[in-house]
Amino acid sequence: MELRVLGYFLMVAREENITRAAQLLHVTQPTLSRQLMQLEQELGVRLFTRSSHHIVLTDEGMLLRRRAQELVSLAEKTRRELRRDEQLSGEISIGSGEFHSFSLLATLLASFRRQYPLVRFDLYSGNADNIKDRIERGTLDIGLLSDPVDIGKYEFVRLPQKEVWGILAPADSPLGQKEQIAPADLADQRLMVSQRALVQNALASWLGELQQQVEITTTYNLLYNVAMMVQQGMGVALCLELDCHYEGLRFVPLWPRWESGTVLVWKKNQALSPTFDAFLRHVKLCLSGISDDNL
Repeated sequence: MELRVLGYFLMVAREENITRAAQLLHVTQPTLSRQLMQLEQELGVRLFTRSSHHIVLTDEGMLLRRRAQELVSLAEKTRRELRRDEQLSGEISIGSGEFHSFSLLATLLASFRRQYPLVRFDLYSGNADNIKDRIERGTLDIGLLSDPVDIGKYEFVRLPQKEVWGILAPADSPLGQKEQIAPADLADQRLMVSQRALVQNALASWLGELQQQVEITTTYNLLYNVAMMVQQGMGVALCLELDCHYEGLRFVPLWPRWESGTVLVWKKNQALSPTFDAFLRHVKLCLSGISDDNL
């Protein structure tokens, strides 16, 4: 077995699609299919169950995936150790929504780059669905997501900060002059909310019996543009509290208090580049020294 072929196998196992895996590996689909068939012949077992849309690992395939990950990781570790005098370089692609906790991530990025100044970052801003899609397609290495989020498909670490939900409203409006917003305050209001179904479901739970009295007029993914719609009197926006100032608008927190955690996620069962692996180790080490008391 060649390490190169094991890398091909791991990519196909991760993507569950030969066409997509071939694109990410920059090889042709026939070449990749032939390599997989030769690997199966060499081992004398079937590694995949194939259908018209995707492929699934057999029991033998799942065993090989565990062993292949160990072999590829050991090979990468050996290469790093043999080249330990070389300066770490490369690019890490990161997706994030708009969160208070991004300030902590920015601190982690800055401290990592001070240690490895040749490393570059590619930052994409979007909502959780955009970011998860890009992680699945391999165009992002890691994403910062807000709860509620389905993390079953990902490795993850939680950040210690909490995000506070509230309403962005005109400062001179009845809602904008309140100190907190109760479900009854939103009855008969025009509300702009996140596109994410999980957020809309959480809002419905928070509103309880009053959810039918709230009119959702607009959905959005990032706040800046919708804030201008609030300025034009088109309603109020459900959002997270951010360190942003929008002229004539005021953020008012919800009551009962609604808070969300944030998580850094990356795809399970993938071979990590030395640069990304070093970054994850840096993040975990830094977060292990942070407690709620010193945030």
